[in-house]
Amino acid sequence: MVDIKPTPDNSVRTGLTSTVPGGARRRGRRLPKVSGLGTVLAVVWIGLIVLGALVVDFLPLSEARDPSLALMTPSALPPDLGSANPLGTDSQGLDILGGLLYGARVSLVVGLGGVLVGALIGSALGLVAGYRGGWVDRVVSIFTDTLLAFPSLVLLIAIVTVLQPTLPNVTLALGIMVVPAFARLVRANAMSFAGREFVVAARSLGAGELRIMLREVAPNIVPPVFSYSFMLIAVLIVAEASLSYLGLSIPRPEPTWGNMISAGQSDFQRHPFLVGVPAIVLFLTVLSFNQIGEAAGRKWNPGAAKI
Repeated sequence: MVDIKPTPDNSVRTGLTSTVPGGARRRGRRLPKVSGLGTVLAVVWIGLIVLGALVVDFLPLSEARDPSLALMTPSALPPDLGSANPLGTDSQGLDILGGLLYGARVSLVVGLGGVLVGALIGSALGLVAGYRGGWVDRVVSIFTDTLLAFPSLVLLIAIVTVLQPTLPNVTLALGIMVVPAFARLVRANAMSFAGREFVVAARSLGAGELRIMLREVAPNIVPPVFSYSFMLIAVLIVAEASLSYLGLSIPRPEPTWGNMISAGQSDFQRHPFLVGVPAIVLFLTVLSFNQIGEAAGRKWNPGAAKI
């Protein structure tokens, strides 16, 4: 015999409840906690990078941006954690640790700002296309396909060349690059929710299309967009580093991870740390954002995480 009991939220609960180890009851919409040593280490690393980028101006670091102020500092000093230059100096005598923290500021601004631009534009286009369908969907699809038809690096070089390589312009260029990714993701999710019962109910009660899109459909699209954003931040950080390496992003003397790697490549055989240190920091940062994105996907979008 099945025991049916009303719950405080007026739903119905049967006596056939499943259990998990430890006797805790499994709840249908309860999502697993973000766990794992890799995720914890990723969060700690990103936290340190963000903190360093915020307080670098107040830290007692050696000169990292103006070569004229580092004329008395030996160049290409190897890393020495007990010295005034714990990660060494570059070929101009500039402090590598300070350069990494100032470069982290550029990378974070570009990554976060570019994703914000891409998410706002792409999500708006994808939401309208997925909900409305028809000719609106076709127009948005043609627009996104057109952007995707251009090689990403060529598109970035063209935009940065036209707009000049300043931090806002590079951020805008990278944001435009990820618009199609957000548009396609949101469009697919909006199409799946457009015919759901709660949307039909809201429409039958006289709600307007704008209200339905913003109040009924959009909240259900936020979790996959949020988890996907972390991975795109990693992509944009790599893209900015690539542009900096080619001399097409933020120019010297402002340090970025890309132009630090580019500046050290000529002395790579004699002083490999000039390339190795910023490359390792770039690698760990990108890996950490990807790890956090995967963990967020498992937590807020478990269905997509299994694909």
